[in-house]
Amino acid sequence: MTGVTEISMSTELLLPEVTIESIEMDADMDMTWVTDRIAVGGGIWVEEKMAEVVRAGVTHVIDMQIEFDDTSLGERAGIEVLWNPVDDDFQPKGHDVFERGVNFALQALEDPQSKIFVHCAAGVHRAPMMALAVLCATGYPMEQAKHLIQTKRYVVDFADVYVRSVERFLESYALQTQSRDKAKGRRQ
Repeated sequence: MTGVTEISMSTELLLPEVTIESIEMDADMDMTWVTDRIAVGGGIWVEEKMAEVVRAGVTHVIDMQIEFDDTSLGERAGIEVLWNPVDDDFQPKGHDVFERGVNFALQALEDPQSKIFVHCAAGVHRAPMMALAVLCATGYPMEQAKHLIQTKRYVVDFADVYVRSVERFLESYALQTQSRDKAKGRRQ
């Protein structure tokens, strides 16, 4: 061979093996408290992170990610999980998605000791969208709830289509609540 120098290189790596699992376990849980009882954040994924959620006092999880179902992690940790999977596709979200999440949250909040963690994969779109619906269903005005969430968790991006989906849900939810209240009044 003319003009070509052969170099022999070792194929052994001198660095420790890094896996997705080791990265996930070493990272702190991505969780931001927006009220004293409601937190928003990113994916739990592994038992070590679920243990952090438990140590934070969380009793209920609303899992908005389609990518991973936390139910089995929650069962092992003694936390009630609602898997409410939604694509982060910037498309309108249906009434049923919000109804499941809001009803789960309101039922959990009846216990004054409960704390809720609403999460998706990154805690940027879907989890804040559901937290917005929950806060509004508990009485927060829309703009105040948005401001609260964004002030506490600066990475939040309220996509217009998701905010409109929450608004549509809240309109129908208010009508349902009024109808239920009237029916209760008639029975008393």
